[in-house]
Amino acid sequence: MSMSRTYLDYNATSPLLPEAREAMVGALDATGNPSSVHGEGRTARKVVEDAREKVAALVGAKAKNIVFTSGATEANAWALSRKWDMIFLPKIEHDSVLASARLSGADIAEIDADTTGQARIEQIGERLLTSTATAGRQLVTLQIANNETGVVQPVTETADFCKEHGLALHIDAVQGAGRTNIEFDLLGAETMAISSHKLGGPMGVGALVLKDGLEISPLIVGGGQEKRRRAGTENVAGIAGFGAAAEIALNNLGNMVRLRQLRDRLEHALLSTTPSAQIIGTDGPRLANTTCVALKGQSAEILLIKFDLAGIAVSSGSACSSGKVGASHVLTAMGISSELSRSAIRISLGWNTSAVDIDTFVGVWSEIMAGGARAVA
Repeated sequence: MSMSRTYLDYNATSPLLPEAREAMVGALDATGNPSSVHGEGRTARKVVEDAREKVAALVGAKAKNIVFTSGATEANAWALSRKWDMIFLPKIEHDSVLASARLSGADIAEIDADTTGQARIEQIGERLLTSTATAGRQLVTLQIANNETGVVQPVTETADFCKEHGLALHIDAVQGAGRTNIEFDLLGAETMAISSHKLGGPMGVGALVLKDGLEISPLIVGGGQEKRRRAGTENVAGIAGFGAAAEIALNNLGNMVRLRQLRDRLEHALLSTTPSAQIIGTDGPRLANTTCVALKGQSAEILLIKFDLAGIAVSSGSACSSGKVGASHVLTAMGISSELSRSAIRISLGWNTSAVDIDTFVGVWSEIMAGGARAVA
């Protein structure tokens, strides 16, 4: 028998939108190389440029400033690999940002988080007083929303601070794009990373968004693709799917109201069933689709296995840290104890989530808390 599954792990990756699949299949028929001047090449080039326009519209940027990459990890690495003297690095950032910053050769000024899950941006000013870094070569990096807790970060306030003090700003918009309104050009950030597969597009494609007029050295060299900013033949089918997903996400931003209602229904049911459970991040602003729940005395690893056996896909922390179910660096930075952190699981909703999915999860949660859970055959 086939297993009936309930998928609630959209912050790790979203199921592929039908429109994205259709765009990808159509792009596979574009046999030309988009760098070729013949008709087939021009057809492939149009696919890429049409998608570039759609991705730009999603984040409020100019199409000419969208550089397609293999994903947000590459985009983050590229932005942080530039010649910075100092990087102001919140402890709650995604692993791809943390690792890239520490490999950059820049001095690192770590920024704490408060108990709500927001980065304490006032610490940037405190660190500036003692910094000897060259003006114009200091970078602040900040995510729009945290992948584990869904807590929305003070991006606008940080952007204003950076403008006032002459600091560059890099934004990791992976979890925010398609879930909240983004106007990149109005923020005045230097760079921003976005990803296709969080939106319902394919995996393996993303983009680095550049400030208008910013000249950036390639991270990957060779050919002259992407206006000589990133070498390598473009992933035409992946980019087509990315563009389709971006267009759907922009048109469906209002869907976040429905997801917020489903999330609130979920959290109310969890706390009614298990009053000792804790929903992480409720004291701060959160994405409409994310719940991080912890219950002291439980093991996240065992919970994930039980849910999986019952046909439900949820996660613990970041999917990019798979195989490491343990205390989350994000929750630790928030001051949450190791014992509670090790019990935390994340439920994240998306375009195909229904009330039935929420009720199914709550039913299995109740069974697990009562001492058992059914396996789906």
